[in-house]
Amino acid sequence: MTERLEGLVRERVGGDPVCLFAYDLDRLTDHVRAITATLPRRCRMFYAMKANSADPLLRALAPLVAGFEIASGGELDKARAVGADVPVIFGGPAKTPAEIEQALKQGVQRLHVESLLELHRVSAAATRLGTTAEVLLRVNLSGPFPTATLAMAGKPTQFGIDEQDLPGCVSAARELPGVRLVGFHLHSLSNNLSADAHLELLAHYGRTVSQWEREFGLRCEVINVGGGIGVDYARLDRQFDWPAFARRLPSVLAEFPAHVREIDFECGRYLVAECGSYAVEVLDVKRNHGVQYALVRGGTHQFRLPSSWQHSHPFTVVPVDRWESTAPRPEVSGPVTVVGELCTPKDVLARDVAVERLRAGDVLVFSHAGAYGWEISHHDFLSHPHPEHVFF
Repeated sequence: MTERLEGLVRERVGGDPVCLFAYDLDRLTDHVRAITATLPRRCRMFYAMKANSADPLLRALAPLVAGFEIASGGELDKARAVGADVPVIFGGPAKTPAEIEQALKQGVQRLHVESLLELHRVSAAATRLGTTAEVLLRVNLSGPFPTATLAMAGKPTQFGIDEQDLPGCVSAARELPGVRLVGFHLHSLSNNLSADAHLELLAHYGRTVSQWEREFGLRCEVINVGGGIGVDYARLDRQFDWPAFARRLPSVLAEFPAHVREIDFECGRYLVAECGSYAVEVLDVKRNHGVQYALVRGGTHQFRLPSSWQHSHPFTVVPVDRWESTAPRPEVSGPVTVVGELCTPKDVLARDVAVERLRAGDVLVFSHAGAYGWEISHHDFLSHPHPEHVFF
């Protein structure tokens, strides 16, 4: 935790209970700049807006990445608020006809098509508008794939075209008006923590696309290898080894067809998680049936990631000596479970975490909260006030 963040937290103590997200934009841009600088010549890094679509983050990222990956018309509006010419690629498993038309009207660079019906919808919209849509076919590969937190392919999911159905979709993409097939999209998993495993995954992509080119008589221009590079919330000192990954990446990409001009990454979590923190004031501490609880102002309606992934999210304690109440100040030490203010036992941010001392009135700061925190949360459950959002 930075001194600036701790200073901000202490400034807020004494008013309404502390409840805020803080984002360090300098830390963000330093991190992303270091990543993009090590990418091989053919590679592009797009930012997956679903991880965090706050306008200040998007404006900080726009000069550093190849563009934004979106998954809805609403995200397209946010991207266009940053700049009319910011490159945008459009994914997502259930695009509406209106969103497809919006994307074509607003100059989206490519659409990632996830089914035969969606391909026909793109064709119809492009023909009606008198334009040609560049598309990638997103394929749900057969696998097997490395172990990761979430799997999008290699098993039944709502994502992509079943590999067995690919011949028919390739044929349609070549015949339908208003559509130009330029390659494939192969995002298969999320939150992979192993650089070695991710390199093996990309090598598999290269071999697979080369095989498809021979089988279908294609010559791909673009291959999107997705995101999926993860963050280890359990061991903050053991993160994805990007430097090692980048060093070995050129040799892996040598297996991709030489004529492919662009290999796209679309990372979200790995780019922005570390720049964000979630600070909440402890309203009460108590023991219940042998378990010690810290009840905070906030919870999973604001920061749903721990509940969604069933992990204890890392935090540090900011001790606050000030205590103006005449009531006794409760405190605990040892294992503590951190819960929010919702009327459900599922509102848990961290479970059985050892603390030296924790009192009502102290503040907990959860690190690595910049991705899939506020964005995926059910903000208005119980109609609690929203947290403050601060951008350094």
